[in-house]
Amino acid sequence: MKISWKRNAKSAVFAIGAALLWPVSAYANETTFVSGTSVNGLGISNMTVEQATQRVADFYASDYKLTIREKGGKTEVITGPEIGFSVGLPEGYLQQILDEQNASGRLSGPDADNKHRTEMTGSFDQAALDAKIGSLNAISGSSIVTTADAYVSGYQEGQPFTIVPEVRGNNVDREKTAQLIRDAAAKGETEVDLEAAGCYYTPSVTKDDEALKTLCDTMNQCREMTVTYTFGEQSETLDSASICSWITGSAEGQIQLDMEKVRAYVKTLADKYDTAGTARTFHTATGRDVSVSGPFGWKIDQAAEADALAAVIRTAQSQSREPVYASRAVDRSAAEWGTTYVEADLTAQHVYMIKEGTVVWDAPCVTGNVSKNYTTPPGLYRLTYKQRDRVLRGQKQADGKYEYETPVSYWMPFNGGIG
Repeated sequence: MKISWKRNAKSAVFAIGAALLWPVSAYANETTFVSGTSVNGLGISNMTVEQATQRVADFYASDYKLTIREKGGKTEVITGPEIGFSVGLPEGYLQQILDEQNASGRLSGPDADNKHRTEMTGSFDQAALDAKIGSLNAISGSSIVTTADAYVSGYQEGQPFTIVPEVRGNNVDREKTAQLIRDAAAKGETEVDLEAAGCYYTPSVTKDDEALKTLCDTMNQCREMTVTYTFGEQSETLDSASICSWITGSAEGQIQLDMEKVRAYVKTLADKYDTAGTARTFHTATGRDVSVSGPFGWKIDQAAEADALAAVIRTAQSQSREPVYASRAVDRSAAEWGTTYVEADLTAQHVYMIKEGTVVWDAPCVTGNVSKNYTTPPGLYRLTYKQRDRVLRGQKQADGKYEYETPVSYWMPFNGGIG
């Protein structure tokens, strides 16, 4: 027990001695950071606050590097001098660390936590950083492969449509990447990972996409379809070879067509079958044949029909159809106005009512006064409407009265206000 006690006594004496020496040691070093002190991974051991401040500034001004990790293990580096980089710690931050070390007994070693992290405010030349970002291989390099969705191939004569697989490239969202790098530099961070940050474009449609497979099947059905247009007793058939030659591929889940070719085809139909505005032979009630033109007749609405035909093709279903018309006649015979109509003979100043091919009423008439610019224009027209007991009025005069007012029992306008 004596030996043991002596050992305890020596230990006690040693501990007291250490305690007595500590204040002297602490006082001697209270202006410097203890061994193992770091801020954001940068060592500042045994430095004063002023020295540490300069150390941080010098490091980020000359030694700062922002490593950009890219696909395939590639990296690029932006250095502090390239962008005029400097950084500042929060005001009073280093002094606060030193004060806490002094207050806690200036502990160091493996059991002491002297590693500190804080948000830092970085400053840099914005134009220089943006120029550096723009020159990165990830942004403008020659080895960039553009990401692309899978799609259905375009037309190749005699070949089926097939799915072209997606491309998993290495092109980035430029603005998202630039902002990621700007934010990292502003915080004094030393590394960014473009892939982890979701900067790379990724395919949204792959070759295994079920909707794409269905679309490919539909496009191949177009190789068997036809569209037949009927024009009375005549017809025009659009064959599958022509249809397929208009298919340029797929996008956004539907068949893409060369609409210029679709419109050109519709125009050929209009050129052949439109009659509105053309001269036609009209057999008069008095037995004469005269050539008359006018807006009455067949006229394909080419824009609407091109859209309608494109929609039909996208169904891949054969069909027989009439085109969309802007105006229609009664039938497709030579006398396309039918057998019931009104004839006004401007030369003879006589009007006839023909019903089912027979004159059922006729009377003399007075048409527009040419000298007063009230000419009745010759031509074939459709009645706009029919009205009983109408008062026809001329232009309104300065005194508020009309040039003329004529009551009529029946009014049938056929060309604007002319009737």
